[in-house]
Amino acid sequence: MHDYITDGAEIYRQSFAMIREESDLTRFDDEQAQVAVRMIHAAGQTDLAHDIEFSTNLVPAARTALRNGAPILTDVNMVASGVTRKRLPANNDIICLLKDPRTPELAKQLGTTRSAAATELWAEHLDGAIVAIGNAPTALFHLLNNLAEHPTMPRPAAIIGIPVGFIGAAESKTALSDVAQDLGVEFVTVHGRRGGSAITCAAINALATEKEILP
Repeated sequence: MHDYITDGAEIYRQSFAMIREESDLTRFDDEQAQVAVRMIHAAGQTDLAHDIEFSTNLVPAARTALRNGAPILTDVNMVASGVTRKRLPANNDIICLLKDPRTPELAKQLGTTRSAAATELWAEHLDGAIVAIGNAPTALFHLLNNLAEHPTMPRPAAIIGIPVGFIGAAESKTALSDVAQDLGVEFVTVHGRRGGSAITCAAINALATEKEILP
């Protein structure tokens, strides 16, 4: 028989302690480090810390927005499913319009992916929202282009831009970092090819509450 830890909270405590010991978190303030630890835990790779970038006010801006009831807009249902809802401070809506019946035709009209086209349907929800892109670089590029081309377009409170992949992922995250200040949005990203729904959900779950470990 195998001997192993069965206490979930203890597993988290030991894991987070190990992450803090093995990762270089010196670039982050205390709030950013808490979020980064969760992201590293989801990736299982302590060197992820080197690629994480926060804008200066990402954590307070996102937490304030969530406390005020802001919705979470995401590109994939995997992110929507992975958010720990009991962490959300205001029973916040989580909206993914990838399967909206309008999306496929809109993608054809725009000549882009369904993930990117779905961001067009966020308009009524976007003002002050949390945008969480955990899969599609095209969605992040499309959103950034729209925000740049339409200065009066409502701005989200924060963009968690962590798409994953080999084509466009790294470039879309560099673009987010380069233009976010000019667009007036806070952000967190993971530079390079790494990313995905698990890391994106981890960032949301960490932002949703200041408690690192829930009882």
